[in-house]
Amino acid sequence: MAVTIYHNPNCGTSRNTLAMIRRSGEEPEIIEYLKTPPSRETLAGLIAAMGMPVRALLRQNGTPYDELQLGDPKWRDDQLLDAMLAQPILINRPIVVSPRGTRLCRPSELVLGLLENPHFGVFVKEDGEAIQT
Repeated sequence: MAVTIYHNPNCGTSRNTLAMIRRSGEEPEIIEYLKTPPSRETLAGLIAAMGMPVRALLRQNGTPYDELQLGDPKWRDDQLLDAMLAQPILINRPIVVSPRGTRLCRPSELVLGLLENPHFGVFVKEDGEAIQT
């Protein structure tokens, strides 16, 4: 099964998600989207595959979201996409793509529904929270 993760190694949720994918027996394609941002077509396709509004993929914490006033409803979807492409830190993460679907995995255990082998025992997140898979 081919799994891809749009990953930020500085994000605990992203690291936990990647670790769960690996614990399931998969070695995903890892795209560090801050170093290699998706194309406009790819980003729009991911959003469509997740069935979410463009605005729902915007990350607020630790980003220029407030400075750019992206919470203002005046911004159209194409303008929000432009902002995410110009500053990929605005893209919420991790996004996981598998044959079972595409999902923003926040919290990280949402990845389990995308994995072929989601039952690998107890997984302990970096913050100490134990997840029974």
